[in-house]
Amino acid sequence: MSRTVRIERTTLDFLVDLNMNNDREWFQANKGRYTVAKENMEAFADALIKRMVKHDRISTATGRQSLMRIHADQRFHKDRPPYRVRFAGVLGRHKPELRGGYFFSIQPGKSMVACGFFGPEPGDLRRIRANIAQDHATWKKLLGAEAIRTNFGKVEGEQLRTAPRDHSKDHPAIELLRHKQFILRHRFSDKDVLAPVFLETVERLFKSVRPWFDHMSEVLTTDENGISMLRNRS
Repeated sequence: MSRTVRIERTTLDFLVDLNMNNDREWFQANKGRYTVAKENMEAFADALIKRMVKHDRISTATGRQSLMRIHADQRFHKDRPPYRVRFAGVLGRHKPELRGGYFFSIQPGKSMVACGFFGPEPGDLRRIRANIAQDHATWKKLLGAEAIRTNFGKVEGEQLRTAPRDHSKDHPAIELLRHKQFILRHRFSDKDVLAPVFLETVERLFKSVRPWFDHMSEVLTTDENGISMLRNRS
């Protein structure tokens, strides 16, 4: 039986030390530790992708491709520390027919996974809101499912302060209609992250949102008559 890939204690230890010594001199002196930690995260993401492709169409091919840069963007913020003190990555789904995305972030004391729609384009956001307004019972059922409530709680993300244009502030689903992002988030302790079953836990959480993702994919790829808006593929 193959050994389960897990997040190593040395990976978290590196991030703890980076948080206390967030400068280029220290980073260069500890480049070897960074490389080991990054390779651990790539292996974890590779293993996660291998599990996910068994039940979803993931467009991210490798763990290395999934990982975001640890270097912070300082172009407009010269006083910002040069490095992010976490390893984070994204697993994309095959577009345009499949929508939604999976995100993970490993950071001592602040690790989490998130699923959903982090920055819908204006046209997509209008379609999402129209569907919420017309079929909020389905949204209530999907987001109120036990797996979602237990694993994630309520939808998070940036919201408008009032009702969006063309929607009443008295609509029964006004809380959802105000959303500009639709994110389900689950937070972990360091003990959770280091557990041998962490890989299986992340996969289970990601898998639990599929009914919602399937509904959203249909909403965003079909017209009001249920006809696909995607061009036929050869």
